[in-house]
Amino acid sequence: MFSSVAHLARANPFNAPHLQLVHDGLSGPRSPPGQPQRSRHLAAAAVEEYSCEFGSMKYYALCGFGGVLSCGLTHTAVVPLDLVKCRMQVDPQKYKGIFNGFSVTLKEDGVRGLAKGWAPTFIGYSMQGLCKFGFYEVFKALYSNMLGEENTYLWRTSLYLAASASAEFFADIALAPMEAAKVRIQTQPGYANTLREAVPKMYKEEGLNAFYKGVAPLWMRQIPYTMMKFACFERTVEALYKFVVPKPRSECSKPEQLVVTFVAGYIAGVFCAIVSHPADSVVSVLNKEKGSTASQVLQRLGFRGVWKGLFARIIMIGTLTALQWFIYDSVKVYFRLPRPPPPEMPASLKKKLGLAE
Repeated sequence: MFSSVAHLARANPFNAPHLQLVHDGLSGPRSPPGQPQRSRHLAAAAVEEYSCEFGSMKYYALCGFGGVLSCGLTHTAVVPLDLVKCRMQVDPQKYKGIFNGFSVTLKEDGVRGLAKGWAPTFIGYSMQGLCKFGFYEVFKALYSNMLGEENTYLWRTSLYLAASASAEFFADIALAPMEAAKVRIQTQPGYANTLREAVPKMYKEEGLNAFYKGVAPLWMRQIPYTMMKFACFERTVEALYKFVVPKPRSECSKPEQLVVTFVAGYIAGVFCAIVSHPADSVVSVLNKEKGSTASQVLQRLGFRGVWKGLFARIIMIGTLTALQWFIYDSVKVYFRLPRPPPPEMPASLKKKLGLAE
């Protein structure tokens, strides 16, 4: 599958359409007759500085590695906030707010209690990040090749949504077992303190169903979240470079580009938190209770109940999403991966619309 996708991706219009136009001598000022085509040499130099070819197996592997770091490290770093958020969702009478939640947790479990569930969080979200970011690049290349260059530009938001939804479908299957263990450890006092204690106990009580009964609610939570995360980020980056940043991305330094990445990631994260919060509440309660279904939990929580802990989640997800994109883009910079600029209208489409001769 990867070899065929890699072949398709080489013709992918996201392979820097603007650079491709420059390389073909169709964009920018032409050199006077008798002088060498400087733009061709610049394009060749740009290609040579990359460590691998866009759409190659190495490219997808390093994108997946970036996803492991971006999701695994960031979710583990905010385990204390996640723990309080989950407890507010499953026991709102005891944990009345974010500050009260921290106070009660510290009083009962001490500082170490805030780190409960760090191991399944790190393992689960590392696996999720591998699939989320790696498969997003794969599906974006695959779908854009199906659409063609012009339709890819015109329907780019739909492309981002479809590619991210496809990637998250597989990412949640990888995440579900560790997410179930994490919630048990964090929200059921006395059930288990470590992953090694929780997994055998869960399997003995409910079999494999204990690890995958939450996958459907995870899809409900994570697929809308990821669709918003990627589509909003991509379009926000495009808007920032178009309306806010005073110079093209090609003229920005790497640190300046990463600042834009962080800002766009935080904006996307706020929207992500709002869109996915009701399903997140259902997942938290469902993994705590035995024998309940997602529809039963949703009916019992009601409209107000599913929005408990939203403020904590906005802070957590906004920060998480910004850091994830920052880390992911930093990995691309460090390993010198191709990083196509914001999409630009293809020359053929400009000609059709009468925008070019």
